[in-house]
Amino acid sequence: MVMATDPDRLAELEAQVNDFDPAVRAAALASLAALADPLPPVPAVEAVNMHCHTFFSFNAYGYSPSGLAWLARRSRLAAMGIVDFDVLDGVDEFLDACELVEVRGSAGLETRVFIPEFATREINSPGEPGIYYHMGIGFTSCQVPEAVQGVLRHMRQLVTQRNQGIISRVNAFLDPVQIDYERDVLPLTPGDNPTERHIVVAYVMAAERTVSDVAAFWSDRLGLPVDRVVELMRDPAAFQNQIRSKLMKQGGVGYVPPTHAAFPTVAQVNALTEACGALPCATWLDGLSAGEQAMEELLGLLMEQGVVALNIIPDRNWNIADPDLRRTKVQKLWEVVALAQRLDLPLNVGTEMNAFGQKRVDDFDVPEMQPVRRPFLDGAYFIVGHTMAQRALGCGYQSDWARTHLPTRRARNEFYTRLGYAALPGRAGREQLRRIGVTTPDRLLSALGG
Repeated sequence: MVMATDPDRLAELEAQVNDFDPAVRAAALASLAALADPLPPVPAVEAVNMHCHTFFSFNAYGYSPSGLAWLARRSRLAAMGIVDFDVLDGVDEFLDACELVEVRGSAGLETRVFIPEFATREINSPGEPGIYYHMGIGFTSCQVPEAVQGVLRHMRQLVTQRNQGIISRVNAFLDPVQIDYERDVLPLTPGDNPTERHIVVAYVMAAERTVSDVAAFWSDRLGLPVDRVVELMRDPAAFQNQIRSKLMKQGGVGYVPPTHAAFPTVAQVNALTEACGALPCATWLDGLSAGEQAMEELLGLLMEQGVVALNIIPDRNWNIADPDLRRTKVQKLWEVVALAQRLDLPLNVGTEMNAFGQKRVDDFDVPEMQPVRRPFLDGAYFIVGHTMAQRALGCGYQSDWARTHLPTRRARNEFYTRLGYAALPGRAGREQLRRIGVTTPDRLLSALGG
């Protein structure tokens, strides 16, 4: 077993599996898989994380797609899914890695869009009416059909423009501390897709090499007492969050109120998603904003435009110190899950991992999660089932095969959920499906024993 392997060698490989060099990652994962093979057959724990950002957008712990697949293997998770902002760069690597280490996996994309019908209502992007976090899940390749390649390019261009605008404004405020986008920010990413969090790291590093008294500099620019800055600097995550909040969020010098032109539309993102055989997915924050208080209206609008699933980040809706706020958010969580079930929207849940302190996996054993645990697990197996069917047979949720044999939303949800539970994880599951071949849904499930 892995745990009996030399700890130093294991630690070395687990560091290499998150290297920026894809060749180093591939070699390390192959070695880890060899160490793990054969692991005795053990049941997976009843836990999933279907919303993990990789280092192709920002992962607070530095995980690559391969690193996340290995984390799921070592943790014996039932399933894991990646989601990156504005890019599909990690899809093939992650799904291939999942097959190698016998993990059920899925891959997705997240971005922000403008919804004109909610232009006066804040939805799930705090302080930004009309701006909405939106997703596609169940991608099976980073290769995008030519007809929608322009959508992906446009999304990346918009991100670059926003980032460079932030840097221009913050550079002026932090002078003499300056950063250059290409020199200081892009090297912090493996795929030229930096986020605000990468920009913050670049400014922290620039201050350390530019000014003699770093604490005094940040005290002046952040408007905080020096002793408070010194305290924050002992906790890099808190320090970086403070800089980001002060300089780049609403009210900060780097912030510019968003306009609809700065974001793609729901229709554009859904067209990209569907052309790739993947599933447009709505998202939900906590039910407290004006927009999310009209969640049924919002979901109805999005479902008319192709949405077939809903993403939730559960931990931030129950793991709260204030008991009154906790009760309120837990109730909102239960209500939105009930709404999703009534609307036949499978659930995609996870912890994100794109901010320091976020969990590597949700705790499904706490009392607050018990009423929603089964829908969360079923949702994970649903997207795994779609991914496996699409990857092995071209028979995923959006396929002509599904439209013929599973014409209703409910029928598709039930079929792909059952397939996700029944199929073996990893390469064995893919080969299992290919041996069965394209047939009817009932025959396919029967052959799987499901």
